[in-house]
Order: sequence, then structure tokens, then C-alpha cells
Amino acid sequence: MAENPKHCLNSAPESTQRPSKIAKTQDYGDEEEEKEEEIRQQEQEESSMSKNPQTQRYLVAIEYIGTCFSGSQQQPSCRTVVGVLEDAFHKFIGQPVSIFCSSRTDAGVHALSNVCHVDVERISKRKPGEVLPPHDPAVVRRAVNHFLQKNEGDISVIDVRSVPNDFHSRYKALERTYFYRLLSGPEPLSVIEKDRAWHVPEELDLHAMQEACKILVGRHDFSSFRAAGCQANSPIRTLDELNVTEVPSTPYFPSIVDRKVDHLNREDPHVCSNKAEVNLSISSSFDSDKVVGSNGETNFEFGIRRRHRCYVVTARARSFLYHQVRLLVGVLKCVGTGELTVPDVERILNAKTVKAAKPMAPAYGLYLGHVKYDLP
Repeated sequence: MAENPKHCLNSAPESTQRPSKIAKTQDYGDEEEEKEEEIRQQEQEESSMSKNPQTQRYLVAIEYIGTCFSGSQQQPSCRTVVGVLEDAFHKFIGQPVSIFCSSRTDAGVHALSNVCHVDVERISKRKPGEVLPPHDPAVVRRAVNHFLQKNEGDISVIDVRSVPNDFHSRYKALERTYFYRLLSGPEPLSVIEKDRAWHVPEELDLHAMQEACKILVGRHDFSSFRAAGCQANSPIRTLDELNVTEVPSTPYFPSIVDRKVDHLNREDPHVCSNKAEVNLSISSSFDSDKVVGSNGETNFEFGIRRRHRCYVVTARARSFLYHQVRLLVGVLKCVGTGELTVPDVERILNAKTVKAAKPMAPAYGLYLGHVKYDLP
């Protein structure tokens, strides 16, 4: 896994070039068989550490800024998501715990909601050895966040749920959704957006990118979108959703045009927003900063930053190959700039080799958005 030199010793900066052979850190696939079954049995044995009926398993949803960590999994001499979370739980309950993530993310990859599980045995601090009833999930969330905020404040627990002791955050996951943010425009990237999106100076052809998505969605051999270090037994995956959407760039603040439209809507209670109005708002936001000078020429108003167009790639599947999403985005970006055509995407897919793909997108534009479960 590419590591963040700021948070891990003896590491090199990540490159957007074609992936080299590196240890796998992302999700195992749903088609893996014998080797996966061995790993599953081993992890399930490790995660079911205590048979004490007072031990409670919690499903914990977390968000974090990926550029602050050397990935999610424990690594020697590195600051990782699991390491920081285990330390916060240790301070809360007074004993070490083991945390198991549903999805493994590389250094630089953010999470709006990654999910893990942890077993907690509540021991009395006044009477050592006495086992007390489990904490309420709301108490766990508040307490762990208290210790996380005393650290760097770059990771937070957003939800906690009590689950049966055999509920595994990784193997019970039904699907995972990733988002990738691209900011298009010639202006330098805002410092507020630093390490939050991939800046593409060229204009992007949204329609062409959407047409390319139609070729890639569905069940395919994704060998061309599989990093050389991937340990999955099969490159076959079912991509349930892949699309590109233009959205307002964030942080988004209403322009004078937006404020006028909102005022008119509030004056007329029968006016309802629709998709066309949303698209108009996105388009108008790029023109609202322009003013007409005394010479009749249109210029940008002084002191107002020129906005970028923001595009979000959404990828949803039960599981992904190593670096699959970032390789997909790398190709879609090239379609958007005109470097590749839509037929080229089909050629790359059919080539069944990662050498046919374009350089993968950088990690810092990728967000793990949601992990879906059928909760008891």
C-alpha cells in the first residue's frame, strides 16, 4: 500500500502512475474461495475472543480524513485508522481491544462512513474483575469521540449499534459505495480543497464520461482495472452502479443569483425545485461572479475566487478489486478530456491487462461513502 510519508516512517510519496506490485489493502472479493475461507475462519476466531455473556459486540461507523493516516489497517511505526480507534477504545474501557474493518482503505483515501466491529467487556473500575452490563451504544459513541477529539480530531464515530456476537462487519456487508471527486478548471485548486479532490485543469465532457460508464457497469472480467498486487482469485466483479454527476463544488456558498432564486421561491409557496432548476443553479453559479465593466467587457469580480466544476464518480458493488475504483476513474477522466474515446474504454476492458489502462487516479479524491447491511 502506498503510505503517507507524514504518518509513516521510511515511506515514499504516492504516485498516480500505473500500480506496481504492492501488498493488498482493499476488500477481498466475493468470488474468492479456499484462501478466502481460511482467512475468514482465522479472523472470525480472532474476533470472537470472549465467550462471556456480558461481552457486547458493537458495529461502529466512522468517518476520517484519509490523508492523515497511513491507511486503515495496523502497520508498525505508522499512524493508522484502526490503531487510533483501538487506542481510544482502550482509554475508554481500560483494556485493549481488537477492531475489524469492513473495508480496508489506502493512505489518502477518505471515509464518509467506514464500518468496523469491536467486542467490549465492561469491567468495573471500582471493583476490578466485576463484569457490568454493556454500555448503551450512545454512551460508546460519546466516550470514544471524546478521546478521539483529544487526539488529532481527524477521525470521528458517527454511529454505533449493538449486534450479535457472530455479526462480522466485513462478511455481512451487502455492498459498498465509493465516491470520487474531480474539480475541473484552469484555476489553481483552493487551499480549502487541498487533498480533498483531484484537480483536472482541462474541461471534462460529462456526456462522454457517462457513456463510458455504460460500458463498464455490470458483470465483467475487470483484469484491466486490477492492480498487480491484487490477491483476489478471480477478476470477475459485478459493478452495480457507475455514473458521473455534476454537483456544486464544496464548500458551496450561494451566489447572488442563487439567493435571488431562493427569495422568489419563498415568496411563492407553490414553486418547487426540480432537476432542471438544480442544473440551472449549478450553471449559473459559474457566471454569477462576472460583472460587466464600463467598457462593456465581462470580467470576474475582484476578490472572488473562480469556481471549478465539480464532478462525482459513484461506484457501487458488493466488493472491489485492489485499486479498481481509482483505475476506473483514471480512464473516465481521460474520456472526459478527450484523450480516450468511448470505444477505447471497451478496448481497454477487453484487453484484460492493467497495462492497457491509464494511470490511476490519486488516492485523495476517493471517499468510502457507505457500507450496506441487513441489520438484525
